[in-house]
Amino acid sequence: MSSWFLWMLLSALTGSPLLAAVLVLAFVWVADRYTVGILPSPLRALGRWQRASKLERVLQTNPHDRQARVELADLRLRRGRYAAAVEVLKPNLEAGDDDVRTLFLLGVAYLGAGDAARGELLLKEAAKLDPGYQMGSIDLELGRFRLARGDAKGAIEALERLHAARPGTVEGRVLLARALDASGKDGEGALVREEAWKEYVAAPGFQRRRERLWAWRARPSRPIAYGVALVMVLALGFTVLSRIQAPEPSPDGYGFYDDPGMAADSE
Repeated sequence: MSSWFLWMLLSALTGSPLLAAVLVLAFVWVADRYTVGILPSPLRALGRWQRASKLERVLQTNPHDRQARVELADLRLRRGRYAAAVEVLKPNLEAGDDDVRTLFLLGVAYLGAGDAARGELLLKEAAKLDPGYQMGSIDLELGRFRLARGDAKGAIEALERLHAARPGTVEGRVLLARALDASGKDGEGALVREEAWKEYVAAPGFQRRRERLWAWRARPSRPIAYGVALVMVLALGFTVLSRIQAPEPSPDGYGFYDDPGMAADSE
């Protein structure tokens, strides 16, 4: 709705709906970069797409390149293509690769593809090799997918381990709060959300940019308040603009402005 008001206002100011649409898109993207951070970076997405295309070509000529398979699986997981990640990484496991990264990526891929049993087994094997892998990423993924399939108790168990290993994680706290809510512990969930917001406020700038979306999920009133304020400002601006009357044409037919020279010529 706010984007619609902004487009109407810019259309009236510029006289070009197409230019106004371009300006709105630019404004929304820039605002997202410095606030929520929901929209993906076009350059980063293009770079990942180009890298994935290159890795696919590498595997077409050399299907036994295991490192290429690991990297391609990682890129597919980032895009949410879990079944495709299983397909590309499964041959590594069958060939005997049982390092923590392979087990972790394939475990997440199986969980995302809906095979919870295999996914959990692989992540548990990865945890045996390195319990603190990537500062609790194994427990983060276990908690995320357990919560998604309704296993609140299991999610709480994993996310509490994550909280112990990575106390500053806003995402982990928000997911833990959701798991507590799902298990009927609303009071504890509210406290964890408050802790998540305090952690976000005290975090350094680079961490706030990375976890801003999760912080706003912990306190959704903030983005709603910002959105309402923006709509009110845009609505006020549009109202003021709509009341500005264009000058009436001159009765002598010479347009909007009186031109004494033209009037003298006509006599």
